[in-house]
Amino acid sequence: MHRNLPQNKEALLKSYTTRLKEDVKSMLENFEEIIKLAKGENDSQLNRMTQIEQDTFEMQVRAANIVRAGESLMKLVSDIKQYLILNDFPSVNEAITQNSKLFRTKQQECDQKLMSLRDDIAADLYDLEDEYFTSLYK
Repeated sequence: MHRNLPQNKEALLKSYTTRLKEDVKSMLENFEEIIKLAKGENDSQLNRMTQIEQDTFEMQVRAANIVRAGESLMKLVSDIKQYLILNDFPSVNEAITQNSKLFRTKQQECDQKLMSLRDDIAADLYDLEDEYFTSLYK
């Protein structure tokens, strides 16, 4: 899958996978608990008002946990983008190779045009020189 990556890059990719799984798991668990609390299925010894306050507080904590996990996922996406930018050498090399070929082609075209222009100027100068030396008006 990772095409013979160096060990530190392989470890980095594994840590990304671990972070992704942990954050998604945290979001799912907290969401499931909020749903359970919202259904009000908790039987406890506390009076109804105290139970509602406790459930509300727990919902807020779990919602905060979901937000934290979401922020962690956004950071993970940013880290993965940065990793791809810094380690996507094959596509960078391919782009460099394509540009090099394009510029070599342009250089060859310019060289051919310059040589053709040089030959034309040389021929015109030769004709001018010949005309000068054979002219009656010198």
